[in-house]
Amino acid sequence: MSSVKKYISILLVLSLIIACLSGCAANNGNNTANNVEPEPKEPATVRIGSLTGPTTIGLVKLLSDAEEDKTENKYVSTIAGSADELTPLMVKGELDVLVAPSNLASVLYNKTEGKIQMAAVTTLGVLSIYSTPNIDHPATDPSWEWLKGQTIYATGKGSTPEYNLRYLLTKNGLDPDKDVTIEFKSEPAEILALYETMDASSKGFYFMLPQPYASVASTKYPEITKIFDLSAEWDKLGEDSKMITACIMVRKEFAEQNPEAVEILLKEYAASADWVNANVDDAAALVEKYIGTKAAVAKKAIPLCNIVNITGSEMKKAVEAYYKVLFDFNNASVGGKLPADDFYYGAK
Repeated sequence: MSSVKKYISILLVLSLIIACLSGCAANNGNNTANNVEPEPKEPATVRIGSLTGPTTIGLVKLLSDAEEDKTENKYVSTIAGSADELTPLMVKGELDVLVAPSNLASVLYNKTEGKIQMAAVTTLGVLSIYSTPNIDHPATDPSWEWLKGQTIYATGKGSTPEYNLRYLLTKNGLDPDKDVTIEFKSEPAEILALYETMDASSKGFYFMLPQPYASVASTKYPEITKIFDLSAEWDKLGEDSKMITACIMVRKEFAEQNPEAVEILLKEYAASADWVNANVDDAAALVEKYIGTKAAVAKKAIPLCNIVNITGSEMKKAVEAYYKVLFDFNNASVGGKLPADDFYYGAK
């Protein structure tokens, strides 16, 4: 009998083992099923601000795709006429991403003690200086001496347009505070409105405009004369840098908490910028939709906007050279000091 009992005990143990293994197999099967059909992941929402000018042109395809739910991220966009309207929102954390003048990124980095990072360069030089009628030019070839004693209307006070203009005036022998009068307006449209309302006999002044407003002006007023392309004038100086107009900046906290969303943003911006440069006609229609510039003018302006996508170490190298020029000229232009390495998102 003892051998029979022993045999039965062995059978019971084996039965328990088989039952346990079956249960485990069933659970593994359920887990496998769960892995095959995971819960769909909610896309991140990115609150992005940009300006009614060249800074938004490279974004228009992304904005259009987002409206049609064709992007991986969800984007809530705010487009304003001035960086002053968007900067407080970025500082307070009400925007996650800001596309704005490149020097502003460094200013905000210093102001917030490192809470802002630059993620991409989006636009190189877009500025030109025009002359209205009734100004006598003593020679055929444009000279910076023409500007001496004159008024220059411009936008971008406290950001790259102002510092670029002041730097080029200085490098070409003019004191920006003594030899010329620089009158700043909040938006390019104000300068064109000023020209429209002035008496015909007194329409002699210079003005500096970015694209696409420069194309608006030259299309609407063929009597005005383009004097300088500021990017070309910058290059003539032989500096080891490029004029960098705009960039994508991101809140460091947002980037740390949503690294995948930031990488997707950069990927989707790159695709948008490439599409805009390659599909000017279709892009012009989107510029009219999102920025308000007529498609016919936008078509003329887009090839002149120098829309780019420069990221990582290449971005760091280009921006450091440009910031060094600005810093040596006026350290306030970059917020008093050059940013540290942690300012450059994704750079090694």
